[in-house]
Amino acid sequence: MQRKTSRAGPALTHIDARGDARMVDVSEKPATERTAVAEGRVVMSEATLELILSGNARKGDVLGTARIAGIMAAKRTSELIPLCHPLALSKVTLDITPDHKLPGCIVQATVKVVGPTGVEMEALTAVSVACLTIYDMIKAVERGVRIEGLHLVEKKGGKSGHYRA
Repeated sequence: MQRKTSRAGPALTHIDARGDARMVDVSEKPATERTAVAEGRVVMSEATLELILSGNARKGDVLGTARIAGIMAAKRTSELIPLCHPLALSKVTLDITPDHKLPGCIVQATVKVVGPTGVEMEALTAVSVACLTIYDMIKAVERGVRIEGLHLVEKKGGKSGHYRA
């Protein structure tokens, strides 16, 4: 099979000249402090949110479990996303804020590393898994829960500099 070798626009870093997927070589890049913040929302009924906040969910502490799940997911991102580098993360925080206006929860992860590559995928993975954990723990009482708005909020460090959504 012959692959295209030219394309318009910027080149994708995880695709080589033949069009094959590859892991980017970051060995020549300097180790710098890099931080990423990602966010998502879990939207549910007010009654389900109250159940979570009361601590009476059948499966236990929904927010505490989701927080731990998100932190664990950030640390294992390279095992879940095929071309991500394994990183020695120096910080992972996961904040889950109940929001009665949604109603639901706003999930935000902050991930930090000193290394040759960024931590955007780790932050996004942390938020994704925390949101999925909330869903899993409340699906018995409400199947119509929605996970929305997963996005990178901010990244700092590296050659591309500072980005803020």
